[in-house]
Amino acid sequence: MQFSQDRPIYSEAPLQLLLFVDGRPKSRQQVQRILLYLEELQAEYKFELQIVDVGQKPYLAEHFKLVATPALIKIHPEPRQILAGSNITAQLKTWWTRWQASVDAYLELQSSFQENTVDNSLVKGNQSTIGSLAVSEELLHLSDEIFRLKQEKEKLTEQLQFKDRVIAMLAHDLRNPLTAASIAIDTLQSNFNPEQGTFDRLPPKMTVHLFKQARSQTKIIDKMITDLLQVGRGSEKEFYIQPEKIDLGKLCSEVLEELRDRYTAKYHTLTKDIPKDLPSVYADPERIRQVLMNLLDNAIKYTPEGGTIAVSGLHRTTQKVQFSIGDTGPGIPEENRERIFENHFRLARDETTEGYGIGLCLCQRIIVAHYGQIWVDAAPEGGAWFHFTLPVYPN
Repeated sequence: MQFSQDRPIYSEAPLQLLLFVDGRPKSRQQVQRILLYLEELQAEYKFELQIVDVGQKPYLAEHFKLVATPALIKIHPEPRQILAGSNITAQLKTWWTRWQASVDAYLELQSSFQENTVDNSLVKGNQSTIGSLAVSEELLHLSDEIFRLKQEKEKLTEQLQFKDRVIAMLAHDLRNPLTAASIAIDTLQSNFNPEQGTFDRLPPKMTVHLFKQARSQTKIIDKMITDLLQVGRGSEKEFYIQPEKIDLGKLCSEVLEELRDRYTAKYHTLTKDIPKDLPSVYADPERIRQVLMNLLDNAIKYTPEGGTIAVSGLHRTTQKVQFSIGDTGPGIPEENRERIFENHFRLARDETTEGYGIGLCLCQRIIVAHYGQIWVDAAPEGGAWFHFTLPVYPN
């Protein structure tokens, strides 16, 4: 009996069988019984057998839709037949004579067909041999390779898209510190007397404040560029923070001061409910500044003239502080309140609104990096309430 272990056979044998085996110890005895019985049958009738280890080639088991092993498959002549289970030898005793009869009928039909066919290659082309399994196996390999290449392409495309998102984040979040630094520098320059080396129309206290403002804003810009480019070189799941003790209420007041011109231009009413005893949080001040800037920027953008923007703080638990920012804008539909934090997700109504659709996604990434949570609710008077939690600074 000719057989091969996990190697395609190119053969013209009329009766061709595949034996699928696995590495389980309890199935080895059954396989040995099948092979011994096939050796006995080989003395009566010639056939060819190939043994396939499903552990090495599981895709072939899927190709033949096998649900159990060992399994013996007659692949030629057609129709294909599968014997499986614990009594394959007994099934062989029943089917062997029928297989012989099908082979004899096939050979007789082939002989008759050859006598009446000029081009014998047509006959060979119609044969379904073990060689066809090699072709199927090669096609499966090619299919797997195509799938792998598609995955690599998707991964590369996702990386390129993420690079674009990083650039969008920079463009979105650099605008405010750049404007603040530019205003401070322009004010200093316009009041500087180069002949005397003094600032003529600026009191010393204001001069110190403007220098401090310009310096702090450029530090913010430098850190944002460094960190975001670092994130761009890594995976999207990575986000780097440098937590320290910060006063969240004071930080929020600083951000509101930077945005004062914007919300006063729209005659917004600002309400604050931040307890004086609100504990300090353990967080990266520049990252949390980005969160506050994004949330307040959105609140100002979507609140109509004369509307209200609310800011509140809450010592939620001994370990968490909750901070909330509300507005009286159009609000977020309930079905979109989770998706609103997805990257580049924008509501249909906002398609023509300025923005990149990355602000809330960036906020979520920052808060999650601090082991906090961020979510949005509907405001009782209409509009949206954005909430996030941060860890309390340990005493």
